Amino acid sequence: MSFKIKFGTDGWRGKIADDYTFENLRRCAQGFASYMLELGHAGKSVVIGHDKRFASEDFAAAAAEVLAANGLRVWLTDGATPTPVIAFSVVNKGAVGAINITASHNPPGDNGFKVRDHTGGAIDPEGLKRIEALIPEIADVKRLPIKTALTEGKITKFDAAPAYIAHIGNLVDIERIKQAGFTVMVDCMWGNGAGWFPRLLAGGKTRVLEIHNQRNPVFPEMSRPEPIQPNIDVGLAATTANQADVLLITDGDADRLGLGDEKGAFINQLRAYGLMAYYLLEIRGQRGAIVKTLSTTYLLNKLGGVYDVPVYETGVGFKYIAPKMTETNALIGGEESGGYAFRGNVPERDGILAGLFMLDMMAQTGQKPSELVQAMFAKAGVESYYDRIDRVLASAEEREEIRERVQKAKPAQIGGLELLSINTTDGFKFELAGGSWLLVRFSGTEPLIRIYCETDSPTRVQALLQDGLKIAGL
Repeated sequence: MSFKIKFGTDGWRGKIADDYTFENLRRCAQGFASYMLELGHAGKSVVIGHDKRFASEDFAAAAAEVLAANGLRVWLTDGATPTPVIAFSVVNKGAVGAINITASHNPPGDNGFKVRDHTGGAIDPEGLKRIEALIPEIADVKRLPIKTALTEGKITKFDAAPAYIAHIGNLVDIERIKQAGFTVMVDCMWGNGAGWFPRLLAGGKTRVLEIHNQRNPVFPEMSRPEPIQPNIDVGLAATTANQADVLLITDGDADRLGLGDEKGAFINQLRAYGLMAYYLLEIRGQRGAIVKTLSTTYLLNKLGGVYDVPVYETGVGFKYIAPKMTETNALIGGEESGGYAFRGNVPERDGILAGLFMLDMMAQTGQKPSELVQAMFAKAGVESYYDRIDRVLASAEEREEIRERVQKAKPAQIGGLELLSINTTDGFKFELAGGSWLLVRFSGTEPLIRIYCETDSPTRVQALLQDGLKIAGL
């Protein structure tokens, strides 16, 4: 039997040349093609794009060959393309889905296979299970050589940028940002976000400075293209060195956004999500539901109460968020990893649009990023302090041993706070007195256990995390 491919939090990811091989990639593409055909999409089109990881363009071409052989038309991006741009292209081209070759924020040796539906958003868990079930042995994979498919018009290469740029111009006043006179530092993390902010904001008073804007699949000066510390420390230092007004950080495929303030301090991703919601609700006066994962900030619940909008909580991953956003016509959806999606756009994380929203919030209010954080806290009536510990798991056996220990744990207090309840929707979330929480869960994309917490006091964070480690037996 061939290697069994399993979809995690966001698609399938593996180590290049180990389990992530051309053979397994083609098998995965055949499973997706069969799923599309099962839905009655024969002859319809699918978008395929990729990031800047090692051989991503070759893996994308291999997936295109399989889809073309199965009677699906393929729109293949002509170069590395941000995930949100690929997602928008699904709608723009009237396609029925997408394949995206990217491992997002994973370590350099990984690559991945993401799939999307006709909305450009993540396919729901039931759909992913069906794709998994349809993944065949390699002998049953169909394949049409790309040269033949291009000649026959079954694969068409295209530039996805112009249509996306025209689209986001309807969602944010780019001209206002251009004339604001900001100095914007951008850390592209060697990924797909390179060149986008300079292109969008050229021709005005605002100046954009980029670092890590070349292709380098080794990701120097960081352990991985994930927009959190210490990966972003070089970018934070460059912000103060250049006296920039803000730091925007896009991850490897540019669907996530990290933020640094004018003082070179990191604005963590929970605070950043709070800022995105605050901007839409307070500055732009919009209303609509908020969708958040259980690992995301309580600031959203507080803001939901202030502005009288519903807040829905899901499991971790856009395979839960995207369907819920579509169902509720949500104003915003997002997760702890720094991915935020917005109404009016596709239900997919968009680090580029989120960055423009941050700049527009600064332009409209005249406030610096650090001041905006304090304004958001004042509106929510509570402050937020957060941190996360990741530990590598040695084996599947260790994972199960930890799961059993955490499942049996019933501490009266954690970090000195009374335990109120335990939410097992996705991992083990210990709800504590005063709104604080501790979450212990296993990563859906890597062999990691993550321990997260949020509380209203900076002095309590480490106590909560240390108790989390004890609960897990680490």
